[in-house]
Amino acid sequence: MKAFSKMRRCVTVVGVGLAMTSAALAQTPAKMDDVSVQLDWVVRSDHAMFFVAREKGYFAQNGINVTAVRRGTGSTDALRLVANGNAEFGFADLPTLMVGRVQSVPVVALAAVNQRSPMAMISIKAKHPITKPSDLKGMNIGVHSSGSTYVFLKAFLAANGMTLADIKQSTVAPPYESFLVLGRVDAVPGYINAEVPELEDKTGGVGSLSIVQGADFGYRAYGSGMFTSEKMIAEKPDLVQRFTRAYLQAFQFVAENPKEAVDIVVKANPEYASKVEVLSK
Repeated sequence: MKAFSKMRRCVTVVGVGLAMTSAALAQTPAKMDDVSVQLDWVVRSDHAMFFVAREKGYFAQNGINVTAVRRGTGSTDALRLVANGNAEFGFADLPTLMVGRVQSVPVVALAAVNQRSPMAMISIKAKHPITKPSDLKGMNIGVHSSGSTYVFLKAFLAANGMTLADIKQSTVAPPYESFLVLGRVDAVPGYINAEVPELEDKTGGVGSLSIVQGADFGYRAYGSGMFTSEKMIAEKPDLVQRFTRAYLQAFQFVAENPKEAVDIVVKANPEYASKVEVLSK
């Protein structure tokens, strides 16, 4: 339950101002607003807040009805879908959101789940052990050529005096962890709270992987977080405030009740019943 146990000290509100008067906090809107949430990928532990807020009634108490929590195909797509109005709120890698804003994608971060990025370079220890960034030189790295892992890979290399020219890059379609397991690539960038548990499950358990976390080698960035569009903030600021309030209530619950949070995630996603241990890591 490591991912959940660290949550209480990791949340950071980084976007729209959320100052509320006591009267506003006590007020429950008479009308329920329907919204949908776009995730960056398949369900992971750091998505728990959306399911907890719905199950525990935090959204309802704030006048919100979450009609769908949709799985995604990467942070880049999640940012685009929310920016285009296909969903009111989303979850994505925040460094990728920053890149999106530079490219005029009109999205705004509201809360960071991880103050310390969970991104890392990962290899199978018995085949290609790595302990430091320079160990990657000459290796065949499997990565999708857009999205959060690619943003991380380029930034991580740059932070350590390297470029893409120092590695061999294989463009693979997600989920690309199978390419590592099958030996088609030497290492992949990924999340320690997502890809690592899945890979350990397939490569011999805890200790079977070499993990070089970006945050330990100059990659200074937030991890993933919740966001919305500039249009939502401009047109429905009260809804944005109420949604964020409910999200932070759920965050507190998840930090204090990790086991129940996993149960709630599985209840909302029964197909994950066999992955309770992965979700708890």
